[in-house]
Amino acid sequence: MSFGSRNRARKYIYNVRRDVYNEENFQREHKRRPSSVNVDIHITTVRHRVQCRCSWRKFRRIVLMLFPFLNWVCVYRLRDWLLGDVLAGLNVGLIQIPQGLAIALLTRLLIPPLNVFYSTFCCSMLYVIFGTSHHVSVGSFFLVSALMAPVLQGIMFNSGNLLVGNFTKVNFTDPEFMQNYNQALSMMATLTFLTGAIQLLLGFFCLGFITKYLSETIMNAYLAATALHMMVSQLCYIFGFVIHFHTGPLAFFYNMLDYCIGLPKANSTSILLFLICLVTLRVNKCIKISFKGYPIEFPMEFILIHLSAETSKTVIEMIPSSFLNPAVPDMTLLNSVIVNAFSLAIVSYFLLIFVGRRFASFHNYNINCNQELIAIGLCNILSAFFQSFVFTCAIARTVIQEKSGGRQQFAALIGAVLMLLLVLKFDYLFYELPNAVLAGIILSNVLPLLGSVLDLPSLWKQDVYDFMIWIVTFVAVICLGLDIGLAVAMMFTFFIISVRSHRTKILILGQIPDTNIYRSFTDYKEVTHIPGLKIFQCCSSISFVNIGNFKRILLREVDLKALPLAEEEMRDLFYETESNSNSSRDFKCGCNCEEPEPPPRISFTERLKNRSQTDSSSSINLVHCSRYESGTPSWPRSESHTPGPGNLPLPRSSRAPVPQKEEVERIWIPSSQSGLTSEETPSDNQAFNSHDSKCVSKGTQEYSEDSYMPNIHTIILDFSMVHFVDLQASKTLRQICNAFHNIDVLVLISGCHPSVVRSFERNDFFDSGISKAQLFLSLHDAVLFAVARRYSKISEVSLEESSEIVQETYPEEEQVRHPYSSKGPGTGERRMQQRIIG
Repeated sequence: MSFGSRNRARKYIYNVRRDVYNEENFQREHKRRPSSVNVDIHITTVRHRVQCRCSWRKFRRIVLMLFPFLNWVCVYRLRDWLLGDVLAGLNVGLIQIPQGLAIALLTRLLIPPLNVFYSTFCCSMLYVIFGTSHHVSVGSFFLVSALMAPVLQGIMFNSGNLLVGNFTKVNFTDPEFMQNYNQALSMMATLTFLTGAIQLLLGFFCLGFITKYLSETIMNAYLAATALHMMVSQLCYIFGFVIHFHTGPLAFFYNMLDYCIGLPKANSTSILLFLICLVTLRVNKCIKISFKGYPIEFPMEFILIHLSAETSKTVIEMIPSSFLNPAVPDMTLLNSVIVNAFSLAIVSYFLLIFVGRRFASFHNYNINCNQELIAIGLCNILSAFFQSFVFTCAIARTVIQEKSGGRQQFAALIGAVLMLLLVLKFDYLFYELPNAVLAGIILSNVLPLLGSVLDLPSLWKQDVYDFMIWIVTFVAVICLGLDIGLAVAMMFTFFIISVRSHRTKILILGQIPDTNIYRSFTDYKEVTHIPGLKIFQCCSSISFVNIGNFKRILLREVDLKALPLAEEEMRDLFYETESNSNSSRDFKCGCNCEEPEPPPRISFTERLKNRSQTDSSSSINLVHCSRYESGTPSWPRSESHTPGPGNLPLPRSSRAPVPQKEEVERIWIPSSQSGLTSEETPSDNQAFNSHDSKCVSKGTQEYSEDSYMPNIHTIILDFSMVHFVDLQASKTLRQICNAFHNIDVLVLISGCHPSVVRSFERNDFFDSGISKAQLFLSLHDAVLFAVARRYSKISEVSLEESSEIVQETYPEEEQVRHPYSSKGPGTGERRMQQRIIG
């Protein structure tokens, strides 16, 4: 059912009649469930039995978690998906063969082709069983494999020609050369094995959640930069000459410079073949084929791959065609490759996750990050025994598999079987492979990854922070490479998250007239200010990062500043509090049966002062010290906070008349005197001194004239958007509340989530300056209580005596107009009844 214009235009009315609740009263009247964090376990018997209950549902869930391929095998639509998976498998299987041969030319890691193909087949089978992505095709990716080349730089034999490729099969007949070649392959196998072991351990410890901190913006930027790296690497196929492929920082620009220098040696046939392939694939994208409602693209790659060219003959002549038997990696080399292995483990995993999440969002399914970590780790461990490359997501093959109509990993299964069959039975067909066509196929399929560049203008308008993350990630990956660029992108992302959490947005709220709705003054024009109240809304959680900014904004809006106490004042106050607490004990137990009382704490170490005042008088009497007790404060005795008779409605606007006292009594302390004086009469001073001990016992504090603030009597903090308050933030927040309490400004907190209240209880947040009775369930409850206290007939109202203070009632008349409307006759008037229960 749609939410039509009729429902939007209709007015709905609700009537409310209830007591104003604070957290203390609400918990007293409604039983709260015990927290699941602090559960006391009482053992009442000696013998206990552990019952292991197993059901078919639990067993099935465990099996599906261990073997994710059963999720799609059991629901596979044979008639709908089979044709698309077969066509996708044919394309992927044919592309794997020239890519496996060409990767040796790019990376200069001359691994026998049969080892690459066998490892690709076995790893594809493993990922089909343990992987959760429906479209990812695993294999060797040349940019990740190129990161393995620096490990071999320490093994310089044959004048370093292993990394340059200036040798042929004749060199492999030399026993010394073959021994060094096997040593290099052993180093690569150890590196691949350690990479897989690291990924497997990270998966077992469920550390795949780290990818959840990487947004779609960083994923798009990383894939766009990777696609640009891929395009640059294919230029050697397009121009028909080979360069020394650089890796590491600024390798992108070094490779571009080498291509520009070698342009006079470009092969016109390869360039023409590349252009023909590119145009053909572009036209093929315009051909739309659907089978039973599922889009399928014509397998043009299957036809183009059979075009003949002479560019692959050099590669096959360089690599030994004999198959090297699987071998156990040399574990003695683990210490020398651990840094490179960790870098490869992170890069290969994140590349797999980025591509998998991209296609998962396209087809509306989810992938398990931890399971993907385990799957790719198993693939790399198996690849190490074949002395092959580090495996990850093959981006070009994944795109081909998805756009050819592949729906599940059955397409990857067909492609792996087809590749192995062609290599073993029809290897002579691939002696001359069109590398220029292969470059055209790769460029045509990775070009859509650069589409996020066109979205930058809209990204700038939507979110500047995401725009900055995209730019930094893209530039870092282009300039520094896949590994260092990824680290820079992650660090910058966490920095942006910290900045956004530090720059907490705090709004000043006002009341919408004749409603219980409160909005920001910057958003709505009709918002009105309630005299004597300041309402602050914190729009994020509070932690040690942003509590300083929260305090600064709060003091700035009330035109106050915090001045730290002198060290002598703090020391004297601490000793005085300690001596008073010891002398007040009437009975002391000589044994150690009682728990030791914690040392006294200073509620706050700063005093609040008006910004316009410049007097730096002593503030020893402005500090309130208390022990860890659940004391309940009583409200200040100043009559300026309790003017006029009660039974007054809630003010509708700032223009509403506010009752004023004819005489306002201020108690102030001169900086040069320790006694108390009054501005009115000596009798007032004597009366105050006679009740001094009672006032101190109730928690009422003296305040000086420069810190007296008659315009604001209550500050309300709306914590409805706060999810947590950490330990350091709760300490600072308690000091802020005590500082305002010391200058006769009441601080109320509204809308606290139960988890926040529990954290306050665990962190010992409540004391004599801020109690649980000052926490209200809603913002309107806090406002009603503050106004009722302001206009109460009784000057001193304790929170413990106010279980029922304000009741808000509305007439139950059936009206077409909103009962809160103040226009026209027949409008329901709001009546606020104040009742003080003694």
